[in-house]
Amino acid sequence: MVEKTIELIGSSAESIEHAVEIALSRAGVTISGVHTAQVTNIAAEVAHNKVTRWRVTVKLTFQVKEELHE
Repeated sequence: MVEKTIELIGSSAESIEHAVEIALSRAGVTISGVHTAQVTNIAAEVAHNKVTRWRVTVKLTFQVKEELHE
């Protein structure tokens, strides 16, 4: 079995969890079988001393298909 890990950044004005879900949803458009999501960084955009947006860096791991292209 071969696996691949990619790194994405999701952002949301709602919550950290929503930012992770956005990254997962976007990855799901072109990638199937994501089985691990590791949040490696959380950051907040701030304006006027208030959090305006959450940004999360997420490493997503999925199995590489066994099919070979010829």
